[in-house]
Amino acid sequence: MSTTKTALKRPEVLAPAGTLEKLKTAIHYGADAVYIGGNAYGLRSRAGNFTYEQMAEGVAYAREHDAKVYVAANMVTHEGNQEGAGEFFRNLRDVGISAVIVSDPALIEICITEAPGLPVHLSTQASATNWETLEFWKEEGLERVVLAREVSMAEVAMIRAHSDIEIEAFVHGAMCISYSGRCVLSNHMSMRDANRGGCSQSCRWKYDLFDMPFGTEAHQSLVDKGQVTEPYSMSAVDMSMIQHIPDLIENGVNSFKIEGRMKSIHYVSTVTNVYKAAVDSYMADPENWVCKQEWIDELWKVAQRELSDGFYYHTPTDEDQLFGPRRKIPQYTFIGEVLAYDAATKMATVRQRNHFSVGDEIEFYGPGFQHFHQSVTVMYNEDGESIDRAPNPMMLLTMPVAQPVHVGDMIRKKKEEPKK
Repeated sequence: MSTTKTALKRPEVLAPAGTLEKLKTAIHYGADAVYIGGNAYGLRSRAGNFTYEQMAEGVAYAREHDAKVYVAANMVTHEGNQEGAGEFFRNLRDVGISAVIVSDPALIEICITEAPGLPVHLSTQASATNWETLEFWKEEGLERVVLAREVSMAEVAMIRAHSDIEIEAFVHGAMCISYSGRCVLSNHMSMRDANRGGCSQSCRWKYDLFDMPFGTEAHQSLVDKGQVTEPYSMSAVDMSMIQHIPDLIENGVNSFKIEGRMKSIHYVSTVTNVYKAAVDSYMADPENWVCKQEWIDELWKVAQRELSDGFYYHTPTDEDQLFGPRRKIPQYTFIGEVLAYDAATKMATVRQRNHFSVGDEIEFYGPGFQHFHQSVTVMYNEDGESIDRAPNPMMLLTMPVAQPVHVGDMIRKKKEEPKK
């Protein structure tokens, strides 16, 4: 069962923001909300987690652009981990955070009782897969549930038919080989607790197989038998639901969640830009909506792995996992961002992010899905000297541009073909 066309509501585009820079980038490129990590209780200890001062700056920026900021506090607590949680949640509330994303019942209870007024969203780590579960959490006072990635589209429809709590669902990004992130491989392999912020992504490692006959030396199966050209992994491909926007909206998903707090501003800007364009296009004309090839092509420019629709339409098979050589690779490298533009001289000031040279073909892109390509004909360093290449990270340079650009526009170039 799906919602009727007359009842359709525009879903929130929710982007990851591992740092303050990424927060501002995501909102600049169309995110209605972002989710960040604080200095405690999150699952991304290596992300650029926010201080309260940075949160305040991020909230102020978000409010200026009619956006929201959520904080992920979705770790699984052990005895003693809850100490200080009440103060943490009160600080989030007082800073102006719009909601906190939590999975542990103890933290949920602490937040509700000790920081009243701070909305709580149930994290995907809690593995909510049916409407009875959503109703339970609604009765506990939660406003939104982030569905487990293992939920099918038919189950989304069933959940919406029986519950009116807000639904948040992942639409793009990395998938976990374990059930909604409930993994202890990292604990075993590297003594880093995946459910308390220390995941070492053991499933992404490469593994060999060995023949282990009793009393004889082990032999590598892959090498000896010539079965594959590369070690096995347990790694899943990434999710992309760009072609299924109508199903998600018509089945009542309120928030489209993009994974990737560890990803670059290139990734955040590109993926947010695409889903914002797709959602806007659908809401403007639902009956005639089509998924544009340019949206799909754009997502491949920042893809780290192959893409699939995850669990939404079928149980994943070996085609949804990474075995052997990659079948498709990213095509573009992020090389810079626009800091200023002089319309009189048609010159742009650029901060370099990766090496590029005179003669390179580059692409500018910005919010609203504005794109154009050009050649680098000349560029100048901060002293006004003509240079042939920009090799130093974060160096400032100026260059003529073929079309007007804006502050915050990004620059990428096509990857060079590997030498044979």
